[in-house]
Amino acid sequence: EVQLVESGGGLVQAGGSLRLSCAASGFSFNDYAIGWFRQAPGKEREGVSCISSSDGSTYYADSVKGRFTISSDNTKNTVYLQMNSLKPEDTAVYYCAARWALYSGSYNWAFRTYEYDYWGQGTQVTVSS
Repeated sequence: EVQLVESGGGLVQAGGSLRLSCAASGFSFNDYAIGWFRQAPGKEREGVSCISSSDGSTYYADSVKGRFTISSDNTKNTVYLQMNSLKPEDTAVYYCAARWALYSGSYNWAFRTYEYDYWGQGTQVTVSS
């Protein structure tokens, strides 16, 4: 059974930090890319960051570049999203998702929700001003 389980969300003041985790199981982790998405109330789900589990290539949305860092521990089948300098506009439910990407080449699909095969249940991040 495929599972993606997010954890690490919570309430933090503006300027603070959180580290989200996405623990994956039930599929060949090294053959997949893992993406982080977020959805704020009344807004569409948007891509935040993506990492290739095979070669570690990383991708970021402009809104989080320089503040968020994605990383992967392939020994634990876990992807992390370190979020620093958080802003109130970062408040959302954060989801991780997995997409088979072994021969993917270009990652121009990295932030397209429909490209992903599996999704976690989400974790709430709230940034107070």
